[in-house]
Amino acid sequence: MKKLLTIVCIFFLVSASAKKIVVGSDQSITSLKMAVSIANDKDTILLNPGVYKEGNIAITKSIFVIGVGNPVLDGENKYEILTVSGKNITISGITFRNSGYSALNDYASIKVIDAYNITIENNAIFNAYFAIHVSNTSYAVIRRNTIAGSPKSEQLTGNGIHLWKSNHAFIDGNHVQGQRDGIYFEFVSLSTVQNNLSENNIRYGIHFMFSNDDGYFNNTFRKNGAGVAVMYSKRVNMEWNHFEQNWGGSAYGILLKDISDSYIQHNTFFKNTIGLHLEGTSRMEIRQNLFKENGWAIKVQASCEDNSFHHNNFIGNSFDVGTNGTMVLNTFSNNYWDKYEGYDMNKDGVGDVAYHPVSMYSMIVEENPNSLILLRSFMVNLLDKAERAIPSLTPENLIDKKPMIKPNKL
Repeated sequence: MKKLLTIVCIFFLVSASAKKIVVGSDQSITSLKMAVSIANDKDTILLNPGVYKEGNIAITKSIFVIGVGNPVLDGENKYEILTVSGKNITISGITFRNSGYSALNDYASIKVIDAYNITIENNAIFNAYFAIHVSNTSYAVIRRNTIAGSPKSEQLTGNGIHLWKSNHAFIDGNHVQGQRDGIYFEFVSLSTVQNNLSENNIRYGIHFMFSNDDGYFNNTFRKNGAGVAVMYSKRVNMEWNHFEQNWGGSAYGILLKDISDSYIQHNTFFKNTIGLHLEGTSRMEIRQNLFKENGWAIKVQASCEDNSFHHNNFIGNSFDVGTNGTMVLNTFSNNYWDKYEGYDMNKDGVGDVAYHPVSMYSMIVEENPNSLILLRSFMVNLLDKAERAIPSLTPENLIDKKPMIKPNKL
């Protein structure tokens, strides 16, 4: 009983010691920088409506900075706005605009360095070089922020949410557009990206490198210059995402390069130049995805091995599968192909004739891209039908031995 009373007393003592500091033009404290200088750990700063032009503000104390009524921090196109370092810090409910640009320094609206347990939520960030830049940080929560850049070029625009050398990050419910990469991970582990919308970015909706044991769930990546790239990583789980309308000469739903031991499941690839491109990829399980109305549903380079494609649906794609080699080290099974013309005599739902998803014309286009102009011609259709009857140029062993008669349940 005495121990319980001691704990309760300590709790109320700590609560009583924390204070609220109100900032506003009609308050005794009129600047955020002044409020931060007098705040103690566990204090809350309430930032009232107004436009605050205070240059760069550094936060190193364990405090809460909460916007009330949509206050604005303006970097005047010259300054990094907030620089955060420390632990147990929250930034919420503030509009950031016009952070500075520097060719030497990665200026950001909010920069987090060498930190632990940081929350950045419910903010709006406009016209930023980097919007949120996080490095060497554990347990960062970045959620429900709106980020809208003013894209010029890759060199003059930074990333929306940028994480480097961090772990246990939680990126949830953000809307990012108009940046170089919407979300960027490098050397980031044990982290989750979910429920985000990343669209109309110059390069990638998400750009992910040298990062292991991460998960991406229920995100939408739409109309980005080059789609999504996941590179040089292991044990990445990608589920229930939408990769939509990423069109261009080098655009992908997902580009996988040197990835291993990962999962891609329950995703939708809709109207991309290439739905899924694999290069140097091994031990991937790609299952229960929808590939619909893409140029190429899947491209599997000859450098890939031990990847399994099963129970996916391929509907309305110009080419189902493309490859640049004849050696087959990957397996296809129980997929639904809308171009399949086989039969099912025993009515078990599985075709009795194997399906060859690589057309002869796709092999020709791989070698001679200009031949794509003949895509809908009668001669191309005739050649493909002849190749299906007597395969000669396409990889003989790249087949689905158990094609499904009806679409799989995804």
